[in-house]
Amino acid sequence: MFSFFRKKAPTGATGPATASPSANAPADAIPAASAAGALPATSAPAERSGWLGKLKAGLRRTGSSIATVFTGTRIDEALYEDLETALLMADTGVQATQHLLDDLRRRVRETRSTEPAAVRGLLADALTDLLRPLEKPLVIGAQRPTVIMVVGVNGAGKTTSIGKLTHHLAQGGARVLLAAADTFRAAAREQLSVWAQRNTVDIISQQDGDPAAVSFDAVSAGRARGLDVVLVDTAGRLPTQLHLMDELRKIKRVIAKADASAPHECLLVIDGNTGQNALAQVRAFDDALQLTGLIVTKLDGTAKGGVLAAIARERPVPVYFIGVGEQLDELETFHAREFAQALLS
Repeated sequence: MFSFFRKKAPTGATGPATASPSANAPADAIPAASAAGALPATSAPAERSGWLGKLKAGLRRTGSSIATVFTGTRIDEALYEDLETALLMADTGVQATQHLLDDLRRRVRETRSTEPAAVRGLLADALTDLLRPLEKPLVIGAQRPTVIMVVGVNGAGKTTSIGKLTHHLAQGGARVLLAAADTFRAAAREQLSVWAQRNTVDIISQQDGDPAAVSFDAVSAGRARGLDVVLVDTAGRLPTQLHLMDELRKIKRVIAKADASAPHECLLVIDGNTGQNALAQVRAFDDALQLTGLIVTKLDGTAKGGVLAAIARERPVPVYFIGVGEQLDELETFHAREFAQALLS
């Protein structure tokens, strides 16, 4: 199911390319888009409720430290000072913390709230408004194939996130091709091949091949086969590894040679446990590649879930998906209100 994707009708035909036969379903197997240009998209209420339960459990360590601030009986300067400390400890960052405190003080004055419990609800409203610019659906189908380049540091969950995206896209009827452009890590190609087999999709890979060449071949094959999505897995790297960041820029340039409009999405996978380091990664990768979206993983058990507020305040790249576990259904769309309520529940 397209539980978190919006699909648009293609705007033009794709050009020819040379490729081997595909094992994916024929082109007419994809459900037609509605007149509004979107497939029926949202999870069933019961499924979403179950997801929210997982999200609340995952953010409990972050939320509990903030919630203790509101256990007193008075709204005074000590409450605001304790809240400032709790937000900073949750890696909300200095700028976002100051913004939230200023907004919260304004809301308290305007509503004439006198109970700390009510202030907690006002904080949820302030956090929701701060996070709202991060809400944006991943759109596929405006181009065929939609080429999605996925980047991130080692250990962030990049390849696993690609596997989850592939699962949900394939479940919704999209025909997906994977590109194993992570040729630096020995097991990366094999790991991506396992995800391809599990999701019954094709994969383009080369043993010891050039990452840019693999990406070019995959995009060319996706165009020739009329596929819907090409997901390009790149090597994990630190933004301080300048020669490897240059390799990412090269991959992006070479993809554009196969399809002048591609890549259509450049997604960064960040580990929610890394706190302010995640914000530093967003800055560095965005400067190098002009990111279009984020996937935030490993929010289960973190005490640093406030980093999304820091991202919203300092580098508001849309958060397409958040994850709280390793299962295929533990990746969902980001909604500001849900996240704020889960964080402060």
